[in-house]
Amino acid sequence: MIHIGDIREWRNEEVVDPAGHRIGILESVYVDTSTDEPAMATVRVGMPTRHRLVFVPLDDAQVGPGYVKVGYDRELVKSAPSIGTDDVLPAEDEPAVFSHYGLTYKPGANGERQLARR
Repeated sequence: MIHIGDIREWRNEEVVDPAGHRIGILESVYVDTSTDEPAMATVRVGMPTRHRLVFVPLDDAQVGPGYVKVGYDRELVKSAPSIGTDDVLPAEDEPAVFSHYGLTYKPGANGERQLARR
């Protein structure tokens, strides 16, 4: 498991898929609000003048020298729900991110968000 203190050091590093194909640059980390463990990351993708941030789960992520390897294929990640580089993921859009990866969305007992940016 990757700990939040470890993954913060990898901001602005390359994110690659299991085959080593470049996906983009790690922008920020989101933790699961029920465990405070890293759950998702946003990855900056797109052309230099038209960036967007896509979400990718960190459940099988590994870090190496200068990269973070995620457990999901590049094409799947690039087609994930996205936000603008200055935007925030609306709470009502969280379930779509989890659904894209076939993951179960579990909001808090009082309807709190499952993800929080760190």
